[in-house]
Amino acid sequence: MGHRHVHHQATDSLVNLFTKANNDLTLVQLKLEREFQQIYPDNANPVKLVHRIKKVQGDLTVLKDQCQELLAAKQDLIDKARTVLVGNRNLIQRMEVSMGVGVTGDAEDPAFVNFNQASFSFVLLSLIIDEWTTQVRARTGDEEHDSDAEDINKLLFSAIVQNN
Repeated sequence: MGHRHVHHQATDSLVNLFTKANNDLTLVQLKLEREFQQIYPDNANPVKLVHRIKKVQGDLTVLKDQCQELLAAKQDLIDKARTVLVGNRNLIQRMEVSMGVGVTGDAEDPAFVNFNQASFSFVLLSLIIDEWTTQVRARTGDEEHDSDAEDINKLLFSAIVQNN
């Protein structure tokens, strides 16, 4: 028994409609490809470029998070080092007093003078950063937020990333 293919007019119309739609889409695809080749150099595909941009944005977010962690660790290390250095200097001064040796004054201790100069530079830098932070907040609309050093680092990094 052979199978007879019975075609109904409705299915024939539907098949014809799909065939026409497929041909129309193929024509649109060819026109778009030609247009892309004329407009975009080196056959750049805008859709692929958008996907690449989204991937880079995702990578940038991950990198930004890692940099924020690094900046927080850096600030923590600086704070701990400063505490240890000041504590060591105080301990040395107490030892000098207990040994009856003349205590080295602040002005006579080149390391402490350098430390204070660095502290002065740090204070000056802090003032510059405060001014910069005010300007960044004015741009971002975050004028009421009171930042610590870690937040300033985050703001700085965010501004650098956004400008690039």
